[in-house]
Amino acid sequence: MRLFLTLIRESFVFAVSALRDNRTRTLLSLLGVTIGIMTIIGVFSAVDTLRNNLEESVKKIGSRTLYIEKWPWDGGPDFPWWKYINRPEPKYVDFEAVRDRMTTAEQVAYTINISNSTAKYDNNSAANITVTAGTHELYSIRNLDIVEGRYFTEQESRAAGPSVILGATIAEGLFPNEDPIGKYITLVGRRLQVIGVLKKEGAGVLMNVSNDDVAYIPFTLARNIVNYENYGPSIAIEVKYPYSLEEAESELIGIMRSSRRLAPQREDNFSVNKTTLITAQLDQMFTIINLAGFCIGIFSILVGGFGIANIMFVSVKERTNLIGIQKALGAKNFFILSQFLIESILLCLIGGAIGLGIVYGLAGLVKLALDVTIVVSLKMVMLTTILSTIIGLIAGIVPALNAARLDPVEAIRSK
Repeated sequence: MRLFLTLIRESFVFAVSALRDNRTRTLLSLLGVTIGIMTIIGVFSAVDTLRNNLEESVKKIGSRTLYIEKWPWDGGPDFPWWKYINRPEPKYVDFEAVRDRMTTAEQVAYTINISNSTAKYDNNSAANITVTAGTHELYSIRNLDIVEGRYFTEQESRAAGPSVILGATIAEGLFPNEDPIGKYITLVGRRLQVIGVLKKEGAGVLMNVSNDDVAYIPFTLARNIVNYENYGPSIAIEVKYPYSLEEAESELIGIMRSSRRLAPQREDNFSVNKTTLITAQLDQMFTIINLAGFCIGIFSILVGGFGIANIMFVSVKERTNLIGIQKALGAKNFFILSQFLIESILLCLIGGAIGLGIVYGLAGLVKLALDVTIVVSLKMVMLTTILSTIIGLIAGIVPALNAARLDPVEAIRSK
């Protein structure tokens, strides 16, 4: 074992010396592997980043939340919209039936969204606001993070209290130099008192779920202002532990069919939506993107591998005389073989490291410029190391075998 380790160490020294003596050739031979590794890691990191942001968005919507709505979420190019266009919107009586009868629900809330609203305070205004009006239970279902002020009291929720909770962007636009709590703004034609401000979240990836441009008001207040059935009403149901989504969904469908007095032979005239409908479709998309990126990267690495194999053949040719001298002095075939294999693997590992470094550098630039965190996980580093080693072995094995099999006399005379 000691002799084996000594041979490996000496082979490593010879390989490093050869790479250092031919810097230009070494640099050019790295390009293919670097581009290939950068492509694979870049695509995988982009997909991991999108998946990570998607998971954060799912948490905001509620991974254990069901939604009763008119339209299903599983759309697409062949979406049969004509089946759903004449469906009734979820009514408040449907919400009351679900709230009173559903045993697998932790909380049940009724919400509407009034889009393209404008809020005003003195000379400041904020446009393109979504006003979400919900019953009192919405706070726990949405996991609203209030950093200033408070949420509505039950009395305010029931009595149509003229109160509002603002998203971070709205509060910054209306009150750039003031504390918004306690101030009155004009919104949806009413004078409302600001009682809370939500934590800044940034842009949402899934269904635009960021609360930064959302203002929350009690549902009882909204129903006095607008015809709530015209604003996409939704019933949100947080499923109680330890019940599964499937158990809750089955009970929910039964309650809704009973509430709407649907005969057994009639189809449901409502949709039960959940985040798994979206994530299932996105998982398919991620699989395709990963496969495409892997194929592109593998082709790039293969091209780089052929380049390294060619360089190794040239290196064997240049060092034939030296190989003959080493063999004449007693060097074993294994020692000659390991020199060129280590050199080939080192080339690929250095190329992989450069590719990974470029990805980390680009991730840092994106973070500084766009405030978006790119996920470059440990498995990417492991993948880089494994791929580089494999390509190095494949690219170097034939030149190394040729070098190890050289006749020492013929090799020395080749000078």
